[in-house]
Amino acid sequence: MQHYATLCQHLQAHPQTWLITGAAGFIGSNLLEALLRLDQRVRAIDNFATGYRHNLEQVQAVVTPQQWQRVHFHEMDIRSLADCQQVCQGVDRVLHQAALGSVPRSIADPITTNQVNVEGFLNMLVAAQQAGVKRFVYAASSSVYGDRPDLPKREEKIGQPLSPYAVSKYANELYAAVFAQTHGLESIGLRYFNVFGRRQDAHGAYAAVIPAWIGNLLQGEPVYINGDGESSRDFCYIDNCVQVNLLAACTDHPEAINQLYNVACGERTTLNALFARIVEGLRKRRRDLGGVQPLYRAFRPGDVRHSLADISKAQSMLGYHPSHGFAQGIEEAMDWYVAHLQSVV
Repeated sequence: MQHYATLCQHLQAHPQTWLITGAAGFIGSNLLEALLRLDQRVRAIDNFATGYRHNLEQVQAVVTPQQWQRVHFHEMDIRSLADCQQVCQGVDRVLHQAALGSVPRSIADPITTNQVNVEGFLNMLVAAQQAGVKRFVYAASSSVYGDRPDLPKREEKIGQPLSPYAVSKYANELYAAVFAQTHGLESIGLRYFNVFGRRQDAHGAYAAVIPAWIGNLLQGEPVYINGDGESSRDFCYIDNCVQVNLLAACTDHPEAINQLYNVACGERTTLNALFARIVEGLRKRRRDLGGVQPLYRAFRPGDVRHSLADISKAQSMLGYHPSHGFAQGIEEAMDWYVAHLQSVV
């Protein structure tokens, strides 16, 4: 276990070769930015199904020209085993973020969700194992807790999945465990709760709640709340997510490897409270924002009622300590969206 600042210093002094899948997406592009700022060598892949070229352009704009030269981008699809095998050659560590997110999307199109999230994941495991990758860190999901009602959510107790997306993410965990047992491939799964922050898509039918609401309010469009607004989530700022990915990829603590960890803040916020916080924050930045009220509609199929993470395992095993609570994170997110929304298309 090591302190995050110490890890960053070590990485900067000892560059390695990393592979980020889904590098043009929200989390992937933030991981790319962090690694380039640490002078790492990065292979980045994306097929632009849900990622955006402008995310890569924004990363390029905030790193030095020398750092940007350290990234090699490959437009490819993880559903191609041959492409996965090629791109994994010579890689030290993989940060696997490529996936089709969204519970509603998976209900509407379970076949494509399975092809990308399960078959694509298996391709990456096979390719990483064959290439001798040192560590495979992958985006798991809090959706695996399913219908289990107890709070907070602890890694060892999950419920029945409520959507094809949740099934696909649970399958990832099972495959990773089997590859650890049969091939010795070191992996760590990170069960993301509701990650939010800069470069998260504010548009489209499957946009996450925070960027969607901020975008709608800034553009004078209605905000819809599914259910009565008293559903709650553990919202986690992107910087916390980046931190735990790098800690997981580099931990040398034997007991920390081949484990699953919650990635969250350990705070619970209702959707009604979230709406009030966003409106209050935007009014400070946009004085022309008038009186707004949300529109309530039916609960969405597959959604859980409440979500709250126990993050003590990641704290004790990985040295994870969230740098941003919800309040600080939402303020930074609003700053970013007010400044960038017009260009995020």
